[in-house]
Amino acid sequence: MKAIPSRTAPTFSFPFCPRSSLTFSKPLFLSPLPLSTHNPSLQTPGLCLLVQNPNFTCPTRPISRASSMAAANPSTETKPFSVLFVCLGNICRSPAAEGVFRDLVKKKGLDSKFNIDSAGTIDYHEGNLADPRMRSAAKKRGIEITSISRPIVPSDFIDFDVILAMDKQNRGDILEAFDRWKERDNLPAEAYKKVKLMCSYCKKHNEVEVPDPYYGGSQGFEKVLDLLEDACESLLDSIITEKSW
Repeated sequence: MKAIPSRTAPTFSFPFCPRSSLTFSKPLFLSPLPLSTHNPSLQTPGLCLLVQNPNFTCPTRPISRASSMAAANPSTETKPFSVLFVCLGNICRSPAAEGVFRDLVKKKGLDSKFNIDSAGTIDYHEGNLADPRMRSAAKKRGIEITSISRPIVPSDFIDFDVILAMDKQNRGDILEAFDRWKERDNLPAEAYKKVKLMCSYCKKHNEVEVPDPYYGGSQGFEKVLDLLEDACESLLDSIITEKSW
């Protein structure tokens, strides 16, 4: 039987793989051709040419390292600014704050730039809609409250840029939770600085806390909405200024 002469394994250089090449360690036999030659729909541009002609160089468009890195790691400029409002049970004040802030953001056409949510320091009302009295009072002002109660969780300290507590007790409970979770959940050491009092943004009112209206009358809910509208307007303005939107 006549011996089949061996062929030198070719080396293919790919422009999109700088400083590297692809070498086949075994002799390359070019027949039969790949399945793709029998079915054009399975062909990959340049692949068959590479197989049939080792000297063929596939034209490529240079890939920018910066653009590829940007695609893999979205910049902070495109990441939505995340705001979390927190009260005790997440059925009165914090869902109202969420609703008020959403309404303001929507009116300015900035929906895509924000991630807005609310939570409670306890899970007693988890899964429930906001208090119907609060929803009714807000609706009279054209504000819809649709959030579902949930407790604050460790990941909130990572996911949100600012955490607004309705009163000092809420703030204390949030910070206490952070102290419990920071080592167990490997939270950023400086994340506690995200926690602020809601009324610290008020410009038209002197109150330092948003009072809990749960055990009060209708006037209590109106007062809460007055404070939240004031604080949320100032909060939004400060974020817009900071982000130059």
